Amino acid sequence: MVTPALGVPLQEERGADRSIARLHTARTAFVGRTLRGPLNRPMRIESFVEFQHAFGGLWQPSRLSYAVEHFFENGGGEAVIVRVVNGARAATLTLRAGKDVLILQAASPGTREFLRASVDYDNIPPHDEQRFNLTVQRVRVPGGSHIEDQEIFPQLSVLPGHERYVGDVLLRSELIRTLGPVPRLRPERTLDAVGNAAYVSSNSDGDDGAPLTDYDLIGSELEHTGLFALDGCDYFNLLCVPPLARTEDVGPAVLMVAERYCKDRGAMLIVDPPYGWHTADDALAGMRDWDVKSENAVMFFPRILAHDKLRGHFESFAPCGAVAGILGRSDEAHPVWGEPRTDDAVLRPGYRPVCLVPEDRRARLLSRGVNTLQSVRSVSRIGNKPRTLAAGAAGTADWQSLAARRLALFIIKCIERGTRWVAGAEPSAEIAQAVAAQVRAFFEQLHEDGAFGARRREQSFFVLCDRRFNAADERRGEIQFLIGFAAARAGEFHTYRICHSAERSRVTPASLNRAKLAELCPAELKWVDALASQLAP
Repeated sequence: MVTPALGVPLQEERGADRSIARLHTARTAFVGRTLRGPLNRPMRIESFVEFQHAFGGLWQPSRLSYAVEHFFENGGGEAVIVRVVNGARAATLTLRAGKDVLILQAASPGTREFLRASVDYDNIPPHDEQRFNLTVQRVRVPGGSHIEDQEIFPQLSVLPGHERYVGDVLLRSELIRTLGPVPRLRPERTLDAVGNAAYVSSNSDGDDGAPLTDYDLIGSELEHTGLFALDGCDYFNLLCVPPLARTEDVGPAVLMVAERYCKDRGAMLIVDPPYGWHTADDALAGMRDWDVKSENAVMFFPRILAHDKLRGHFESFAPCGAVAGILGRSDEAHPVWGEPRTDDAVLRPGYRPVCLVPEDRRARLLSRGVNTLQSVRSVSRIGNKPRTLAAGAAGTADWQSLAARRLALFIIKCIERGTRWVAGAEPSAEIAQAVAAQVRAFFEQLHEDGAFGARRREQSFFVLCDRRFNAADERRGEIQFLIGFAAARAGEFHTYRICHSAERSRVTPASLNRAKLAELCPAELKWVDALASQLAP
């Protein structure tokens, strides 16, 4: 797992409480098409009302908008939205400037970005003919008076090199940019027929672009677009990539890239069952040739029926948003390591699965890593907990359990983020002791809260951080330590090496298998021998 060095102010943390915070466990990222909003820039929201304000709400060509609605209506609490487009164009706005014009362009593309601008010269000396004041507003409908956003830019200048040069200042705007050359004369006041202040509305040249393709969803790692726009998000736990259209699934290339990206970021990909899986037998047949087998991916079957508020009747939808909401609701009721009251993934009222799955089919699907959505709690208990899509391909049997995998990712993510303050610090015994104490305190609290079951403390976790702080000079600037926490099988640990540098943080699996311990120093080997003797029956 690789995490960009962002979102954590190191200088503040060095002088602050170094206890490791427990992060949100169901922050869900959505990548896809929306009606409007910032492009290829992750935005965190906490309600569907916020989504409507920033991204325009429900829109039939946007499967993402419905998935976000399902997420919040099924109990989700925190989402990250990445808007992707295919050839969309932003609307322009024209302000007269003598014989020339100052052309502005909406910062976000699309036909629903309704902007208007006003120019005045208030508090500007009469002899100054290069400065002006600009007010930009986003309104709900063209010509309407309901203002959704407003930005005011006083004392702008058309003079290049000026500290308030309009072309530079508007680069910080959430609404507008300059387009083309800036005229030598400032724009004229915007006045109505009787000389009162007025607004100029944007032109009708915006374009929503074509339907998305798999390539649009994948995006560019170098340019941080599509899925890779999530590089700008400090963390997320679940990822939803809704279908391209109502009857069109995302392609295998998207699933492959999304799964790898989730693995790098320590998150789970929620995979939608294909549109053609209408029955449980269809799903069982389809899983024989299923390619996405990963401990960082999970699937729930079948698709769901939900009321389409735009069409006025029930429609079939991919379930990823509802699944993420259910997981978020479950996490609110009990810790991610806790035992839920039921192992059913139960939809909220108003939602139901498109088909019923008999108990025997549920068991067979679960053996292939496919979980079943229910509208009511099952009377007959099959006694198994939700699973990942590892389906025998995981490096450890533990990762076939969704709960075990989510707990591991939670622990790793909390520790990695909570220890970033060491990045750039000079290696020293004091730093090593501080990191060890910080991580042990986090593990001890998890142990007290029952995260490791009935195991004794020494059987639940360990922290090694002394050797890497006394390494050779070439290691300076890169601080590493080793952590381990109990696996399902007694006496075994899931072990990870965490490395911090000023550029990034990395988490890589390690092993306590003696055949693979050559990289550990003698002090660490001595500790491992002591650990083995303590755990011996």
